[in-house]
Amino acid sequence: MKSSIHPQDYRPVVFSDEQAGFAFLTRSTAQTKETIKWEDGNEYPLVKVHISSASHPFFTGEEKIIDTEGRVDRFKARFAAAEARKKELANKAKKMAAAKARKEKAAEAEAPKKAAPKKKAKATK
Repeated sequence: MKSSIHPQDYRPVVFSDEQAGFAFLTRSTAQTKETIKWEDGNEYPLVKVHISSASHPFFTGEEKIIDTEGRVDRFKARFAAAEARKKELANKAKKMAAAKARKEKAAEAEAPKKAAPKKKAKATK
């Protein structure tokens, strides 16, 4: 094994899975600026993780949607907006069809009123 390629600055660090409410203390070289007061009363560096054994479906046996970047929320928002646009267009089409029907009905009602021009009587000699 090559010497001097492995880190030497191991220290106690707390890893916390906020989603599952699970944390554990171990040794690591992970760098962080946050700290936490641990159960033993000492303060340790804190590394927040998105998934741990307490929240991963393989270890829990449950199927969960773990969305760290908001992809599911963005998809749901786009889907809802598309549905709203579809309903809006359907309402607009209904209104236009109703307006067209009213115009046609009004035109039919006007037609008998506009009678054909009267024929002039032929002058007799």
